[in-house]
Amino acid sequence: MEGTSNSSSDGDDGVRPWHSYHTVYTSSKPGMQGVDKEKVQRIVYEMSKGSKYFQNEERKEAFITHKIHKFSTQCAKLTQPDLSHYRKVADRRILDLEATRDLSRIWLHVDMDAFYAAVETLSNPTLKGKPMAVGSMSMICTANYEARKFGVRAAMPGFIAQRLCPDLIFIPTDFKKYTHYSDMTRKIFQRYDPNFLASSLDEAYLDITEVCKERDFKSEEVAEELRASVYEETGLTCSAGVAPNRLLAKVCSDINKPNGQYVLPNDRMAVMTFTSSLPIRKIGGIGKVTEHILKEVFGINTCKQMLEKGSYLCALFSQSTADFFLSVGLGIGKTDSPQVRCRKSISNERTFSTTEDGALLYKRLAELAEMLSTDMQKEGLCGRTLTLKLKTASFEVRTRAVTLQKYISSSVDILKHASKLLKAELPISVRLIGLKVSQFNGEKSGATLDPTQKTITNFINSGDTRGNYNSFPDVTDHDFISDTETDLSIDIQRTLQHDWTYPFDDNHSLDVDQQSCTVRKNGGEEEVPISGNDASIGYYRRGTEELGSTFSSSIGQFEDINVSDGSNLLEDERLNSSCQEKTMLWLNDYKCSLCGIEMPPSFVEERLEHSDFHLAEKLQKEESRTHQGTYVLSQSRDLKDRITTNQSKSKKQKLMQKEGRYMALDYFFVKK
Repeated sequence: MEGTSNSSSDGDDGVRPWHSYHTVYTSSKPGMQGVDKEKVQRIVYEMSKGSKYFQNEERKEAFITHKIHKFSTQCAKLTQPDLSHYRKVADRRILDLEATRDLSRIWLHVDMDAFYAAVETLSNPTLKGKPMAVGSMSMICTANYEARKFGVRAAMPGFIAQRLCPDLIFIPTDFKKYTHYSDMTRKIFQRYDPNFLASSLDEAYLDITEVCKERDFKSEEVAEELRASVYEETGLTCSAGVAPNRLLAKVCSDINKPNGQYVLPNDRMAVMTFTSSLPIRKIGGIGKVTEHILKEVFGINTCKQMLEKGSYLCALFSQSTADFFLSVGLGIGKTDSPQVRCRKSISNERTFSTTEDGALLYKRLAELAEMLSTDMQKEGLCGRTLTLKLKTASFEVRTRAVTLQKYISSSVDILKHASKLLKAELPISVRLIGLKVSQFNGEKSGATLDPTQKTITNFINSGDTRGNYNSFPDVTDHDFISDTETDLSIDIQRTLQHDWTYPFDDNHSLDVDQQSCTVRKNGGEEEVPISGNDASIGYYRRGTEELGSTFSSSIGQFEDINVSDGSNLLEDERLNSSCQEKTMLWLNDYKCSLCGIEMPPSFVEERLEHSDFHLAEKLQKEESRTHQGTYVLSQSRDLKDRITTNQSKSKKQKLMQKEGRYMALDYFFVKK
């Protein structure tokens, strides 16, 4: 009955709704080719219906449906001239890609067979021949080949796996053990390629071109020797694939699993024949979503059909994505050995039964911190940015990160800051915790920052400016503060940048009463007489239209400013700095508006350091404005001198008038 249900129920979703439940099952894993897919889909559907897992799978289905509808709509809009044009584009890209084909290298991909399960069986021989899975009722890490015959596979909830295989044996994970055996295998890989690429604990790519030449071995002989060495020294079996590039080598290693190998000759015709009937899902980089889009929208099931539908791919996908699809159709992959690059991050994560128990979550966090520290110290790495990953009971993924002032690598430091990140999220129901460290120091020395070095904010707040206000230009722009704030330094700079000469204006009276304003200098006060009525205002402006304010208001701006060292300006900057931390920089009091990193409000010091980081970037970008700040201060000093000079000239002019003497013409003008 179940064997015939596939053909008769494609449109009968009301009776068999699991038919549209695509994401819960795939037969691409080795050892699952003969599984009754209909049965597995039905059991998975019935066991998970109504659960958080089921709701998450429904969201995935909705996403796939949306993507398929979107591409179908775009595809329907393509006219015949459009397709003709893109056919030419695809043909040109195929010729360009063909020119890059390299058949001179021999790549070997080695993949350990059901690695975690095999290690557990090696430790406990009584498990041999019995269906067994490494993991828990919450999630399975891997399953041996006996369990895969029932449809049990990695990333499947344990309670569903037990329904598929009632005799399934669960073994808890032991990553110290798996890492030990992984290190043993890697020592063997180094004999054949010192620069081999490890893609996980149980997979690696080896360039065996030189080994074949030096030993005068065929590629299949090297593969056999390597597999034999792994078995003799570890007791574990592995499968190997040999091909002209890494893309095909990985596909080949899956063909004769377990404990087998497959060799694809370095010949173009052999490669094209191999890919002509190869299912697209076998290609690394094509997952469930891409597979369904290519099948449902374009009718692409095999790699060869990528070339046949090249016009559609070039029309609806970006050039890089279209090039990847066309490369798959041609069987072209990477053949170069990547240059040694600095690692960007290192992480660990673990899945477990959903829990709200804070004590248990902290225990899991401590285990991850210890593992992460061990991995970092093994590679001599120290990092500044720590990221916490949480997957909730509803399968929502949250990430929280903090960037520290110093580099860390010890489990104590990692746990200290990770615990603060977790505490900010509690209470929460979690089924996965992960930790990642990034922003490494770039060296293997583990050096830390100079502990005596101050942050920018601390430098400003300490008042240790030594009179160098010009080192801090106008930093309070709209990237850091809200529009409702006013920055005194901005107004002062805008006012002082005008030319303070006073051209002749016969509307201005020269015989005016003298008043004075106070300019504070070096902690004291100095009386500076100035003209006090409205008629004299024009002397200190280039026109009402330019300044839009009177000189008295300008002096009002200056009344509380220490002209010599600018300490009050720094005080205003400090106030604005504290305001920017609370207002604009942290959206919803949680997310940095400049880089998107999330940090709880309780992380006062960390948030301040993070603000310093952006402030430093800002200052570097606006270095030219520093010189402008210098100009502002010099103008402020010149202003005081000019006020004194003008007052003296006014006195002299009055004396001349009282004595009945004529004034020289140059008294009406001031040289710049």
